[in-house]
Amino acid sequence: MGKHAILSASSANRWLHCPPSARLCESYDDKGSDYAAEGTDAHALCEYKLRKALGMEATDPTENLSWYNSEMEECATGYAAYVLEQVEAAKQTCADPIVLIEQRVDFSRWVQDGFGTADCIIIADGVLNIVDYKHGKGVEVSAVDNPQMMLYALGALEIFDGIYDINTIRMTIYQPRKSNISVYEMQKSDLLGWADTELTEKAQLAYGGQGEFHCGEWCRFCKAKAECRERAAVNLELAQYEFQSPALLDDDEIADILGRLDALTAWAADVKEYALQQAVSGTSFPGWKLVEGRSNRRYTNETAVASAVESIGIDPYEHKVLGVTAMQKRLGKSRFEELLAPYIEKPQGKPTLVRSSDKRLEWNTAKNDFMEENDYE
Repeated sequence: MGKHAILSASSANRWLHCPPSARLCESYDDKGSDYAAEGTDAHALCEYKLRKALGMEATDPTENLSWYNSEMEECATGYAAYVLEQVEAAKQTCADPIVLIEQRVDFSRWVQDGFGTADCIIIADGVLNIVDYKHGKGVEVSAVDNPQMMLYALGALEIFDGIYDINTIRMTIYQPRKSNISVYEMQKSDLLGWADTELTEKAQLAYGGQGEFHCGEWCRFCKAKAECRERAAVNLELAQYEFQSPALLDDDEIADILGRLDALTAWAADVKEYALQQAVSGTSFPGWKLVEGRSNRRYTNETAVASAVESIGIDPYEHKVLGVTAMQKRLGKSRFEELLAPYIEKPQGKPTLVRSSDKRLEWNTAKNDFMEENDYE
């Protein structure tokens, strides 16, 4: 097992915002998750696809991937094709760009013992391009001011800045399951300025377990998120409203509450899950006990059940038309469109409140309809 970085690039968003969380998380075991395991498999497949596409020697890992499926195959193929496009673009200004895959980079000049592994680095005269694959489909990841990507870039500069005349840093997040390709560019001077000031200061605090706790979206991947007192205090601030009737709150108060609700419900779920796991391990919480939850009946052998029911002349199977997504996979996109396009509709989605920065068009409310009608009078 490789050495683990206390201040890793992948967790930089957390320890930069909440420096003492770095040492706090050290006391927790890394239990992993199905999402992490799936992501690891996807990265292995992406590496293979890219190496093969570039004519490098590579071993197909597919038979050893627990989470492999057709979607992962499609995502990895798309990633390799995207990187090849970037390589070809680099060749327009540089005859011999370098492509590094799963490259370990060291940024310890700014972050003590700091290192990480970049998915893909493309180095050409003038431009350093970092491409990072994200398999997750829960949260859209942006390349803009992304500290993980910026640390990878610093590590790459340590190796190649003296060989290539690099002025521009281009950072790309390739996240196919969210249809997200996020690209951000910055000047090398700006990256080094950030590294010499904010990064160095926060990294020193984090490495020493110092600084102040701060709660935010970065808590999502913190091992101490369920027990953190600072996170609890921030979420319990909602008690200032004393659970008044919503009709008695003004618009600013409602807006404030809306901005906290997702974090509040996530925190409550984390605490509940943590308490359950602790109780299963033997912890007793005052006023609470562990009991067996509800369960549903199930067959122990579906084949035997089907045979038994068929023996008395009754069809044991449920028959229904495949769903739209499953049907498209069965027929293929072009044949699906040819056969079924006249029978497909996409109903209007239900209204939902999101932040103003959301990319979706604003819902036309009854109030807006009334105002538009009056505009024509």
